[in-house]
Amino acid sequence: MAVRQRRYSKEELARRGQELYKSQIRQQVEAGNEGKIVAIDIETGAFEVAENVLSATNRLFERYPDAQPWVIRIGHRAVYHFGARSLANNQ
Repeated sequence: MAVRQRRYSKEELARRGQELYKSQIRQQVEAGNEGKIVAIDIETGAFEVAENVLSATNRLFERYPDAQPWVIRIGHRAVYHFGARSLANNQ
């Protein structure tokens, strides 16, 4: 298995990924895919949609072995949610 090297800071990765998602990818993937993961190669703009992060990034790496992936959950601001849920959801 090849060791992949990150070529960008976390901030630059996020900036480029968000920009690509908003300007080119969101309109292609949102319909019918809410809650799924999109992995985006920030260098080429190529992307893969899957049910989870591992599947999406693996499929992207199959097509672009040297990809610099950034991921987001479709229809959400972040991939994961941290913190307590409201009491209304637990009843």
